[in-house]
Amino acid sequence: MSAVLLRSLAAGKANCNVAAAASHVYHHQPSRGAHFHPKIWYPDATFYRQFKRGGTEMMSMEFPDWSRNNLADKMGAIDIDEKLLTNPRRSEDNHGRFREKTVDNMILNFGPQHPAAHGVLRLILELEGEVVIKAIPHIGLLHRATEKLIEHKTYTQALPYFDRLDYVSMMCNEQAFALAIEKLLGIDIPPRAKWIRTLMGELTRIQNHIMGITTHALDIGAMTPFFWMFEEREKLFEFSERVSGARMHANYVRPGGVAWDMPLGLMDDIYDWAVKFPERIDELEDVLTENRIWKARTIDIGLVDAKVAL
Repeated sequence: MSAVLLRSLAAGKANCNVAAAASHVYHHQPSRGAHFHPKIWYPDATFYRQFKRGGTEMMSMEFPDWSRNNLADKMGAIDIDEKLLTNPRRSEDNHGRFREKTVDNMILNFGPQHPAAHGVLRLILELEGEVVIKAIPHIGLLHRATEKLIEHKTYTQALPYFDRLDYVSMMCNEQAFALAIEKLLGIDIPPRAKWIRTLMGELTRIQNHIMGITTHALDIGAMTPFFWMFEEREKLFEFSERVSGARMHANYVRPGGVAWDMPLGLMDDIYDWAVKFPERIDELEDVLTENRIWKARTIDIGLVDAKVAL
């Protein structure tokens, strides 16, 4: 506390003496429960009032303004210090009475860039301890003005935008757009195209559920299911790549059918995968369904009544 700011250079010597005395007092004030030291000066409240008006300001030092009440006239500075420090959560109002401080809940921004968000959704959360008592969703970056972007596109040119609306349900999004166009134009597509769409849509749905379940488990502490099931998800990406040329953003479903027929041998590989996949589901159930940590972190957590849900 040796650094001082002097308002008046003319009175520099006097101000330095005051600042040095205050610095000595600041460093040598007794703590709560301590006894008076016979060789240390303990100034009274009058000195503090004079010091605050004395033309010197010390950096990083704040002295309580005891002149607002009559405590300084009734007891010494140390007694006042004891009263003020007895409960650090208390403060004084304008009438000198003690009042309790209020504690507000924490407001936390979850997203849009959060490792557990898996996207760009932003939630404004109000926390009471570790319990979320309020959540306000902000669409924000999730709204990408797709409708506006495709106003000046042909139907086929607009398809790639729908792959990106939900990056884990690519061909399902494509089908939704294609079905809307076909309904508007009164088009009935060939049966083989319907079956191919259904098959690829189901494989995409499984990709979606693998992502949803395993990342949920990962976020609450279970890493094993994530790696086990993502091996199966990679196989589904290979099927998508073989049928469309792209792993994720397939751009395969078109108004009127699909881009092209399925390659030879793909149906056999999909069948072999589908026969073995139930074993992977059983393995997932073994490590999650009755896992006590999984149950403790999911059962009765975030309950929402029917009225709020609807």
